[in-house]
Amino acid sequence: MEALAIYQRLKDQFGDQILEIVDRKTDPYCVIAPDAVVEVARFMRDDPEIAMDCLSNQSGVDYKDRMEVVYHLFSYAKRHGAVLKVKLPRENPAVETVEKLWSSANWMEREIFDLIGVNFTGHSDLRRILLPEDWVGHPLRKDFVEPLEYHGISTVRESPIIRLESKRK
Repeated sequence: MEALAIYQRLKDQFGDQILEIVDRKTDPYCVIAPDAVVEVARFMRDDPEIAMDCLSNQSGVDYKDRMEVVYHLFSYAKRHGAVLKVKLPRENPAVETVEKLWSSANWMEREIFDLIGVNFTGHSDLRRILLPEDWVGHPLRKDFVEPLEYHGISTVRESPIIRLESKRK
């Protein structure tokens, strides 16, 4: 089944919860309402014609005016895929976890939480996965300002190009 046919099926099933269908030659996607994520995802997994048995990737994106969570789904049984997007506010971005549908969401949601700051409600173990627990902020946000040091250790990185130029003088 083509991605656009899947999105139309979602629109027929969920109506206004499907906010937008974007038809692009490469990677068409569907924007869904944040409060419908689990319901739509469960339908996509359990519907025999769609049968999305794999959450192959989940990522977070900061667009300055909003946050997005992007879900790349794939059906091994049907050999087709789809992309869902959820738009969230920058202040306190939150969406329900899909971890109970696809266990692969566990670490991907932890990474998004750690680096972008999206809260996944209902997650079984939502804590930092890459940065120390006492790290302040989320380094992949566009407004993140890196501290000059962390526990007395400098976070300033010297550019190799600058180092080479200073040795030539």
